[in-house]
Amino acid sequence: MEMVATSCPQFSGLRRSSPTFHNARSQSFIQRTNSQLQLSSSRKPCRSVVAMAGSGKFFVGGNWKCNGTKDSITKLVSDLNSAKLESDVDVVVSPPFVYLDMVSSSLTDRIEVSAQNSWIGKGGAFTGEISVEQLKDTGCKWVILGHSERRHIIGEDDQFIGKKASYALNEGLGVIACIGELLEEREAGKTFDVCFQQLKAFADVVPSWDNIVIAYEPVWAIGTGKVATPEQAQEVHLAVRDWLKKNVSEEVASKTRIIYGGSVNGSNCGELAKQSDIDGFLVGGASLKGPEFATIVNSVTSKKVAA
Repeated sequence: MEMVATSCPQFSGLRRSSPTFHNARSQSFIQRTNSQLQLSSSRKPCRSVVAMAGSGKFFVGGNWKCNGTKDSITKLVSDLNSAKLESDVDVVVSPPFVYLDMVSSSLTDRIEVSAQNSWIGKGGAFTGEISVEQLKDTGCKWVILGHSERRHIIGEDDQFIGKKASYALNEGLGVIACIGELLEEREAGKTFDVCFQQLKAFADVVPSWDNIVIAYEPVWAIGTGKVATPEQAQEVHLAVRDWLKKNVSEEVASKTRIIYGGSVNGSNCGELAKQSDIDGFLVGGASLKGPEFATIVNSVTSKKVAA
């Protein structure tokens, strides 16, 4: 991957560009969020790290979350098995734990299977947890860690998530490492600070970055129907790549795939994919619809056009 020599200003976080609201949960606040969240800077994004996105393959993951029944998942797997997918994309789906074995045994080898969570060590007296060893036994190749729903609903902190990632990687699972800011954190100009803190918790403990995909998911865009503009997403992705260059290595910054998640669907994926530092997607609700998920996978063609 050819490196670009241009300089870029130091990132210090996105400044607040919309008014301060005292009731962050109010209905009017949510209704106006999409129109008021704008990039704080008028400068065009500079490309100080790589001319195009990470040097690895385009990566699309489908997070099925706590959805599905045997019947609906059988239909979804059938749709995925018959879908025509671009060859130069790594594709992963993440069913609920109870359906992992069912999906692993019936899904085409073209698509790999991921878990949605894992424990910090070997199995044992940990009621309700799933060990990495058990995940591998069902055919899992990946695990999603640090998702905002685990952070903000379950209460997992950065250090706990980092320990999970370290153990999973040491045991041979790939990690989809999620980062992202809350709405009030973006409003307060703390987007980069939050993302960098979450990144550091991974960087401090992981043995290698060879099998890590970073998923930037602004919490305010997950399941809300609101999606970051391509420019908003690109600026954060660029900042993440710049952080990796400065704090890990230039090689890791170039090789690590940084994917976007947050209300990605078949209609908006093409424009998002054109951004130089968006290397794929982590898809929620739209991944439950086989044809639409295939459209998102195939948005790699927009990346080729943009290149």
